[in-house]
Amino acid sequence: MAKARLRADARRNTDKLRVAALMVFQEKGLHAPLDEIARRAGVSSGTLYNRFGSREALIDAVVPELATRSLTEVARRAIAQRDPWEGFAGYVRGVCELQASCPALNDVISRRYASEQLTALCRVTEERERYIIDRARREGLLRADFTREDLLFVFWSTAMLVRHTGDAAPDAWRRSVGFLLDGLRAEAAHPLPAEPLTRDQMEEVMFRLGEAGTL
Repeated sequence: MAKARLRADARRNTDKLRVAALMVFQEKGLHAPLDEIARRAGVSSGTLYNRFGSREALIDAVVPELATRSLTEVARRAIAQRDPWEGFAGYVRGVCELQASCPALNDVISRRYASEQLTALCRVTEERERYIIDRARREGLLRADFTREDLLFVFWSTAMLVRHTGDAAPDAWRRSVGFLLDGLRAEAAHPLPAEPLTRDQMEEVMFRLGEAGTL
């Protein structure tokens, strides 16, 4: 009987930690203090580590479902658009909207924090993004030299913008994205002075930025 009660208590604590973690991560991002999550759940920090073991395990327990659901819906709407340009532009605006509205998703999208499951999610997201980009390029609507790696620069710059203007000017990112999308139309294109990053180069950049905590 005592063992059953202990198991029930452990399950309740785990559930409370999941709920608290998702709330705190959505409010403050994936680098939020774990002690705050434990306090919000009404348990000790030791209980948090006993239940999950590490920040990465806690993130993988609560964030991938949120990120998958949110990013899948944005991609679904973009792909459903008959106009390839509207699909591309809608995808960019939709992802940036997620960044502006949820610090946890901003961290996921800008690759500020990488865990095993989030890395797997990024691979799936990459395939969808390449399709959305390729479709708009094939129709001559998106400039031909724009790559999926270039798209990550868009999300990185938006990540920084929403972090630093969120309180004072929460809609500043919309103006920035509006300028950018107008410049990405095929008819606005001019030759660029540098080649796009390769996938290997992009992976190296993401690793360095994540290591430095820059994004």
